[in-house]
Order: sequence, then C-alpha cells, then structure tokens
Amino acid sequence: MTRRPLITLALAGAATVASASLATTTSAAAAPSVGNSAKTTSPIKHVVVIYQENVSFDHYFGTYPHATNTDGKPFTAKPGTPTVNGLTPELLNFNPNGVNPQRLGAANVLTCDQNHDYTPEQQALDGGLMDRFPTYTQVESCSPPDTAPPGLVMDYYDGNTVTALWNYAQRFAMSDNNFDTTFGPSTPGVLNLVSGQTHGAVPTVLAGVTDNGTDYGDADPTYDECSAGSTIAMTGTNIGDALNARHVTWGWFQGGFTPTGQSNGTVVCGSSHTNVGGAVVADYSAHHEPFQYYASTANPAHLPPATEAEIGHNGQANHQYDLSYFSQSLTDGNLPAVSFVKAAKYQDGHAGYSDPIDEQAFLVNTINAVEQSKFWKSTAIIVTYDDSDGWYDQVMPPIVNSSTSTEDALSGTGHCGSGTPAGGFEDRCGYGQRLPLLVISPYARENSVDNAITDTTSILRFIEDNWSVPRIGGGSFDALAGSIDGMFNFSHRIGAPLILNPSTGEPAV
Repeated sequence: MTRRPLITLALAGAATVASASLATTTSAAAAPSVGNSAKTTSPIKHVVVIYQENVSFDHYFGTYPHATNTDGKPFTAKPGTPTVNGLTPELLNFNPNGVNPQRLGAANVLTCDQNHDYTPEQQALDGGLMDRFPTYTQVESCSPPDTAPPGLVMDYYDGNTVTALWNYAQRFAMSDNNFDTTFGPSTPGVLNLVSGQTHGAVPTVLAGVTDNGTDYGDADPTYDECSAGSTIAMTGTNIGDALNARHVTWGWFQGGFTPTGQSNGTVVCGSSHTNVGGAVVADYSAHHEPFQYYASTANPAHLPPATEAEIGHNGQANHQYDLSYFSQSLTDGNLPAVSFVKAAKYQDGHAGYSDPIDEQAFLVNTINAVEQSKFWKSTAIIVTYDDSDGWYDQVMPPIVNSSTSTEDALSGTGHCGSGTPAGGFEDRCGYGQRLPLLVISPYARENSVDNAITDTTSILRFIEDNWSVPRIGGGSFDALAGSIDGMFNFSHRIGAPLILNPSTGEPAV
C-alpha cells in the first residue's frame, strides 16, 4: 500500500530559505574578546547545544547508514560505517503496529504534527510491546484540511532527505541509545535540558498541565512578556545559575527573541518567516525558552545586551538573546563558553510548521559558521531534540524513574514503572522515547555510533563536569544521567572540519 503524509510538496521552484539578519548593539564597534577564567576538565572550552524540535531516532536514522537512493541524490556510506539499532527488515515488513513504516522522500517534507503528550506517548509503548502508535499518537488530519491514512506516525526519512545529519554522523559521533528524559512535549523537554527537573512548577495563569507540583505538558513561561495563554513559573535552580556561580560565560540564543513592538505596555514578538511550503510562521515560541520560566535567569521584556561585550555575562539581557547575537559573537570573537542555540520556528524541525529542508539549512549554516570560526579547535557542538513528536521508535526506553499519577499509563492506568519516584515527585516518568544525539567536534570519535544509555540531562552532566559545576540536586535527573564522554576522543583531533552545502546537505565543493 502506498501512503503519503498530509501535504506533498514538489521542491522544484520552492522559495529559498531566508537567513536571519544580524542584530545591532549599542556599541559603536565590535567589543573586545573577553576570556573565560574557569578551567575545564577536557580540551573542550566551548559547548554549543543546538536544540531542535520533535524527532524520534527512527524517524531520522531508522535505516542509517542505508538510504533508498531513489530521489536522484544518492547517499553512500563510508566503508566500515557502523550500523544502528534501527528498523530491521522484519519491522519494516511485519511491524507489530499493524501498519508498516514507509519512507518519506523529498516530496513529503511537510507533515502533520503528531500527538506527543505525556499520557499518549506512554500508551503508544503499550508496556514495552511498542505496538500502539497508530492508536495513540497518530494525527490523521491538520490544517490545511486533509486526512492522512493510518500509519503516518510510523514513517521515516533517510539520508536522501536528512542528508546533512547523515553526513555529520559519518564524520563525527552519534548515539543510538539516547532518550528523552521524561515522556511529554516541549516544556518538560526544555526544563530537563537546563535543570533536569520539572517539579516545582507554579501555575500563574490556568496552566492545566501541572499536577502534584510537576509540569507534564506545554505552558508558556510566566516571566516572558511574549507568553500567551497558560503560564507557569519554576522554582529551584538551573544550569545558568550554576554557571554564574562559577563565573562561566553562557547564553541562550533564540530566533525571534528581539521584539517587534509593544502592545498595552508589553513587548510583542512578531517577526516571522515563510517555510518551504509557503506558510508564514511566527519566529518565536515562548515555551521553547527554558530560562524564562525562572525569575533568576529571565529577561521578561526581551532587552538586548547593553553592549556586545555583555554577551555571555551578567547584564540587562540576563544571558537571554536573539539568535542573531550568536552569529555576531562568533564573528567578533565573544562566543560564551556555553551557548544554547534555538532556531526560529520555521527551521526547528517541528512537524506541522517546519520540515527537514528548512531545518537542514539552519543546521548547516550554524555549524559551518562555528567550524569556520577561531573557536572550532576547542568546541563541541551537540545536536539533539526536545521530544519525539510521538513519531514511532521501536526501542523501549529504560524506565529509570517511576510515577503513579492519574496521567500515567505505560503499564496500566495510573502506573509507569515501579519503585519510588526520585525526590518523591510524581508525573516525571522516564526515560521517554529515543531521540537523535550527535556530537560534532574536532574531538568527536570519527564515524562512530555510541551505544551507552544517555538522556537529555547527559548534556547537562557534560557541562557540569567540564566546568566542575555541582549537580543541580533536589531530585534532578542529572544525578542519574549517563555520560556522553564515549562520543569523544580527547587524545586525538579530527583534521579538517566538514563544511556542507545548506541546500543539499552534501560536502561543499
């Protein structure tokens, strides 16, 4: 049976991807470079976390390193490329979900956003049988009006479409055993990235996605004037607080963070771009910005840094910046030690408004810029995703933390795993579904697939360990996190960087 996602698209003649303009600062000239005084425990002096949206491992890498090569863009893996725990012939042809996964090609890059809420994701796993995805996370219709045949949630891309990511995996290191910290959508994902903790949520406007003091669904941050609808605030500390205490420079850089005006005394984040399908997409998503949930690290009015020299340091922007400042800090030599980079929505990979083609342009342009900067020789770029979007993945995650709330359903109504929840906090069952994780660095193991169990907070652990920052504590998942050190070889550097073409994902000529 031939199946197609919601929207098919002929890429010939599609609009080219617009690049973000650089922000201006109040300084008349480029600021002088400011060094970081804190020592590191590895040769890595700069970490750049590129945090994308809503992709399961099998959705992008299920058949790696073998591509179908029917699109006129053949992908051939290097000799000796390791295989991954992916979609076997049996899973492709006799899948227990009753619908077999189908390959999505260049004509199928726009699809419906699938159901990736906390409870349906657990139900789809069916206690480890991994056979209820079409029942619980499949979305069969979305705007523009159409219907998708049952089974879209099972489908996947290969190296003929997500070409750049496959080429990065060929040169650098990838994990095939990395998981979302907990089940659920973006807000739990971003909170776990920066604190390993979704407990301590305080609803401020009709949240509806908190229970037992824990956030398990999407709500905008209280301390953000561009938030809308339900909002929550987070108590406790995050990695930004910890880095400040160690005098380590850091920043969160997000597309659309610069306001476009004011309304009723609050700022408006109104910038937008047109995606590859011609839809106009707002750039900024408040619930993708984790530090705005914490009073200590928020920049409610989206103030710019007073000068370029402020980037990475305490100041009126409070470490929260527009994405354009990341490009500027690379160019002018002020890159913080730790940078979190978030694309404008049309390029973040989120099904429903973004796509692999727009995402590839963002990833390649960003990674090329880092590789061509003076910082490359001591940098680790980490690419991962905030949640799975509910897309099929055939690996049952290890349940390292249990929960028995009314929202849980992995192993029966009100049950997810067994044992005592960490800190006694419910609604944090995890790990959730498997997600891509790549390390792009001169110190990455070349053409390597790491099998160690990791999760989103393994990134948090790496930052903590590299700058001798203590664990967050208070039940944070960083205390359980596996190490990503196996993706590095600190005694050997890869020679040349890998510069790709942002349109094709192939090595630039």
